[in-house]
Amino acid sequence: MEVYHLYSGGKDSSLAAYILSRLGYDVILVTINFGLLDSWKYAKETAERLGFKHKVVPLDQSILEIAAEMCIKDGHPNNAIQFIHEKALEEVAKLEYVERISDGTRRDDRVPLLDQRRTRSLEDRFNVQYIRPLLGLGYKTIRELTEKLFAIEVKESEKLEKSDYEVELRYLLRNRGIDPLMIFPKRHLQSRVLGWKKEKAHL
Repeated sequence: MEVYHLYSGGKDSSLAAYILSRLGYDVILVTINFGLLDSWKYAKETAERLGFKHKVVPLDQSILEIAAEMCIKDGHPNNAIQFIHEKALEEVAKLEYVERISDGTRRDDRVPLLDQRRTRSLEDRFNVQYIRPLLGLGYKTIRELTEKLFAIEVKESEKLEKSDYEVELRYLLRNRGIDPLMIFPKRHLQSRVLGWKKEKAHL
């Protein structure tokens, strides 16, 4: 049973992929890219170290342009990240032969997170199963599990080499002469999984 799992290379999406694999799914990690930067390569590198298949799925730059406008209008990135995430899920769901899609959204997330109505709409419109392995887990549990499983690098968002939506969104804002730190939280720490903490880690 294949599942196409949105993947940034961070600890949440890595833990979700691990759980899916332990449940017996054939997990294909999917990183979204808008073509402005080759930031997808960090997720691909981590995927290879963890032993998962990896695929890059392009998303139209017009979606990023709309997200940038939302950031500027709102003065924060929340609605923009939610917008991109929903478009990413839809794009993956449209891929040929895809029956199951997944992500690493967790219980404590405010964005991105699909409510019940949007979840049902996604599944009905694209005839897919949308699986969220971390939805019942809180921050402390995820931290405990990921620290046991993975070697993790933690840095400020602006300095971390990563593959999430923020990277190209920040880049586009900078190109428009807008300092991303006026929109994104200052001194916001994010993580990137570098590989297994030890070979063939087990819980």
